[in-house]
Amino acid sequence: MKSVHMIGVPLDLGGARRGTDMGPSAFRIAGIREQLSTLGLSVTDKGDIPSPIPEAKGTGDPRKRYVKEIAKVCQRLFQISLASLDEGATPVALGGDHSLAAGSVAAAAVHIRRLGKPLGLIWVDAHGDMNSPTSSGSGNVHGMPLAALLGPEPAELAHFADEAPAVQAQHTVLVGIRNLDDREKEIVRAAKVTVFTMKEIDRLGIAEVMERALAIASRGTGGFHVSYDLDVCDPTVAPGVGTPVKGGLSYREAHVVMEMIAESGKMTSLDLVEVNPALDVRNTTAELGTELALSAFGKNIL
Repeated sequence: MKSVHMIGVPLDLGGARRGTDMGPSAFRIAGIREQLSTLGLSVTDKGDIPSPIPEAKGTGDPRKRYVKEIAKVCQRLFQISLASLDEGATPVALGGDHSLAAGSVAAAAVHIRRLGKPLGLIWVDAHGDMNSPTSSGSGNVHGMPLAALLGPEPAELAHFADEAPAVQAQHTVLVGIRNLDDREKEIVRAAKVTVFTMKEIDRLGIAEVMERALAIASRGTGGFHVSYDLDVCDPTVAPGVGTPVKGGLSYREAHVVMEMIAESGKMTSLDLVEVNPALDVRNTTAELGTELALSAFGKNIL
């Protein structure tokens, strides 16, 4: 029986709007463990990683606010995720803001590296999350985790997978991007990652985009991590996110992403992040995230 380990990460330090610390609870209220169990999976809830609240801490460096506290949470997530992978389980990080991915992706990278392969990464998000402390206008660290996974900054989040970057640009694919500031556009282009914006999804269709994304993340790798930010979905289907952007994935497009990931059989681990119940409508967004998790683990229409 396939094992899944759910790890709650009530992290609320990386963004500007409060509320993502309630994300893991919202997933549990939506019944994520019980629903995954109906697929014949052995699901263990590992509980929540202790995460401080902003009111209890100073912001520190204004260019990377709360980064030391965020790094401690990511370090713990790294340890728990790596232990789950070593046990043969699939870790699912329930967020919490997207800065947690610095820990979860690094764990998958170390695990796959032990098998002599690099890790692929599919980053499903409205945003690039590739700002550095020097390029960010806000200093919000949830806009920086992919930068840390690919390269040296912010340094506090870039070292979990040892000295080498956790992932390489040629194995990294961004899907659903539609909101980059001018400086970040330059960074993303220079990084040589593959990007499928909403324009490409509109023109090619989500199935073609995912076929290409899966090929890139699978080629020469030992599997891929999926980091799924619920703000990739249109606010009409996922209203409870910290940074909503119009023109996102439809309900069905959001599911096709996960259905095709499941068909590939190569997902090592999963993040579901940026669920903010304070901005949600009757837990709609966590319920959608739960449905997407089911699709990622193989639930079929027929």
